[in-house]
Amino acid sequence: MSQARTMENLEVFVDTVRAGSFSAVARRRGVAVSSVARQIDALEEELKASLFTRSTRAMRPTDAGELLFRRAVQILSDLADARSEVSSVEAAVEGVLRVSCLPTFGRRYVVPCLAKLLQAHPGLSVELDLTERLADPTTERLDLAIRFGNLPDSALFSSRLADQAYVVCAAPDYLRRQGPLQALDALDNHRLIDKRRSQSPLGWREVLGDDLLQHGCCVFEADDFDAQRQAAVDGVGIVRLPDWVVGHDIGRGALVALHPPGLPAAEATGIHLVRALPRPSARLKAFAAALTDFVGRPASWQRAMNGEA
Repeated sequence: MSQARTMENLEVFVDTVRAGSFSAVARRRGVAVSSVARQIDALEEELKASLFTRSTRAMRPTDAGELLFRRAVQILSDLADARSEVSSVEAAVEGVLRVSCLPTFGRRYVVPCLAKLLQAHPGLSVELDLTERLADPTTERLDLAIRFGNLPDSALFSSRLADQAYVVCAAPDYLRRQGPLQALDALDNHRLIDKRRSQSPLGWREVLGDDLLQHGCCVFEADDFDAQRQAAVDGVGIVRLPDWVVGHDIGRGALVALHPPGLPAAEATGIHLVRALPRPSARLKAFAAALTDFVGRPASWQRAMNGEA
């Protein structure tokens, strides 16, 4: 079997492990299920090993399949990186750029910067994964993951796009109705908006921990930052969100930043562009430049909160 055919079969194999079925891979690739099955059979024949245990209900990789999956992910990633590096030598901003980030940040800052970028580079296309999970650029073959907060030590490479800090705020209408938040221990008299997943340390739980449950004052919970922000703007309650989510609302007076006694000082952390390759490709450099230009330095949300244009 040719090396090119083997690499194609490896790609199909990796997709099958991730999808858990031939039919899902066939739909994604626009081919017949039998075609996917033949490619897996050919790979098993070449390697003289069974790669999946198959039943009517499930398809799982064997021990040999698990080993091949780990190696194949690295091989395909290395091949993609090699292609990317070769392209970057020629400074050609083209091909597919794969980016992952939080949904709210993607909608607010990534998508708006794309029109100008794609007009300047007609050969470039972007795949944007809007997700709450922590995407891995290496195993998921991403060019870039945008991460928030303090970064753990890792083999990944990163650059800092901007600073971020959490802000407690509420709508002026809410404060007229409910009164100001005089102190952090006066939360029993107020209505809170918080992140929905109870295990999450973000939002109010980062400040109050399990004590939040004792207050019994959460009137709205959502796992989307924009949903929490909109509820706060509409006067539902007090929210604690990153400044890049609420900074522009504070700047235009739709929300008021609150600094009740007892509230720990907001820690400034970072928004990071994280990649697997030590040297970014030309398309990644172009995207990072476009995003940095759109966000600004200092960031647009920080300028808005400071009353700057």
